[in-house]
Amino acid sequence: MAKNKLADIVEGLVAPVVEEMAMELVDVEYVKEGSQWYLRIFIDKTGGIFVDDCQAVSQKVSRLMDEKDPIPHAYILEVSSPGLDRPLKKAADYERFCGYEVVVTTYAPFNGKKSFSGRLDGLSEQGVIINVDGTEYVIPVDQVASARLAVDI
Repeated sequence: MAKNKLADIVEGLVAPVVEEMAMELVDVEYVKEGSQWYLRIFIDKTGGIFVDDCQAVSQKVSRLMDEKDPIPHAYILEVSSPGLDRPLKKAADYERFCGYEVVVTTYAPFNGKKSFSGRLDGLSEQGVIINVDGTEYVIPVDQVASARLAVDI
């Protein structure tokens, strides 16, 4: 669950702005796709995110980024909700979504598998606890490549 350093810097700058707007900063991504750099801000709030919320956050973050100038080159700013398959990034996410269906992938095989779909039973000092068809797995956090809410189609 490593993050690049610039995304960490931006997250530190943006989190207070998003929180003062009564929203939650879910994640910050700073990635290069093709020849373009993208700064993606994912936000959420009780009742869900609307286009007006994204626009308001985008305007404030854009002004903040212009003022602080932590990114030395051109990029595209995108603000959106995390989607139905919301990523679980923080310890509070694992607590909040305990009992929900999730998909956890690992960097390397763990107990012979790299993907686990089941019920999230929490987070302990030993790792992410997931129940897959009655079998409990405790996956060390440093082995988790991603954890997301499962989308039931």
